[in-house]
Amino acid sequence: MGKTKELKLLCILLLFLVSVTANRSSSSQNQSLEIQTHLKHLNKPAVRSIKSPDGDIIDCVRIAHQPAFDHPLLKNHTIQLRPTFYPEDLFGQNKASSKSKQQSKPVSQLWHLNGRCPRGTVPIRRTKQDDVLRASSVQTFGKKVLRTIPRPSSAGPNLLTQSAHQHAIAYVEGDKYYGAKATINVWEPKIQQPYEFSLSQIWILGGSFGEDLNSIEAGWQVSPDLYGDNNTRLFTYWTSDAYQATGCYNLLCSGFIQINHEIAMGASIYPLSSYRGSQYEITILVWKDPEEGNWWMQFGNEYVLGYWPGFLFPYLSDSASMIEWGGEIVNFVSDGQHTSTQMGSGHFPQEGYGRASYFKNIQIVDGSNKLQIPRAINTFTEQAKCYDVKTGKAGNWGAYFYYGGPGRNPGCP
Repeated sequence: MGKTKELKLLCILLLFLVSVTANRSSSSQNQSLEIQTHLKHLNKPAVRSIKSPDGDIIDCVRIAHQPAFDHPLLKNHTIQLRPTFYPEDLFGQNKASSKSKQQSKPVSQLWHLNGRCPRGTVPIRRTKQDDVLRASSVQTFGKKVLRTIPRPSSAGPNLLTQSAHQHAIAYVEGDKYYGAKATINVWEPKIQQPYEFSLSQIWILGGSFGEDLNSIEAGWQVSPDLYGDNNTRLFTYWTSDAYQATGCYNLLCSGFIQINHEIAMGASIYPLSSYRGSQYEITILVWKDPEEGNWWMQFGNEYVLGYWPGFLFPYLSDSASMIEWGGEIVNFVSDGQHTSTQMGSGHFPQEGYGRASYFKNIQIVDGSNKLQIPRAINTFTEQAKCYDVKTGKAGNWGAYFYYGGPGRNPGCP
């Protein structure tokens, strides 16, 4: 009898192990199938593919086949190949057709070293299986999962416990804004944990800071979790419901319509600024087309990249209510200590040019579709001893600020 019971228990144990193994195998196969389906959805057939020196593959996809047109409301969309109106600068010049008199160090993208996409296509960074596997799920891939908008009015002591994100920004509010512009020097901040990131960007905001927040964002970032490396990359982001269900980075969902064949969202920027060395800059302009209602993005003084259709943003249909410029990092407080993830150059604003990060020529687009220097620029940071911000005005730099910091240091334990 004893041996019979032992055999029965052994059989039950074996059946249990077989069942668990089968379930795991089935789950793994389902996940693999889900990932492959998602990759097929994102990676459209290419006319040409270019391998970047950093390992990226840039696919040249016909403009009408890009991911934006998977959106049900864009199935019969007529692509707007150029804005109806460009914002005018303080001297009445058309910024997209005039060359800047100010000479700055040239900035390109690394993949350009190995080729370019032909006209009639858009360059799209190919998404790899490993990119998706780093996300918590296929559904969260390419999305921000925590509240990331700096809200200056909520700078109370409990803010840091509500969000792992920290900021050093300049901002304007209290008026109607139809766009924003700035020139930013580009760095390669060090990231402590692979799930942390560091970015510098412009935020175009509408709605409240609740579940109806609308945000258009553009700048540069270092995000090992999203890209699998520590390269500095051009990026965009959008959401119309405070990062809950809508929106994504770059072209990782349907939304942004790209028209430019030379600049790839999510691709590495090259070259980069160095401490006490050459400073390399990018200029970003985001504005609302007063006739069509779409929100356009321009990179530098030459590249009009594309637009977000106006219907995506119910609280930006007329104008934005707040503009923010600045830096953001994620602080996961590993081992009970503040992260050493750097913001900007990793140095405090007080160090100045050649050492600290900056935004210069900060401007907003007003109701007359003109670029103007904001009347009142405020600043905000959660912990100034970790990351700080200092504003100023001067000559060719117009309104500007230095920002950033090293994160953990004796004053920021």
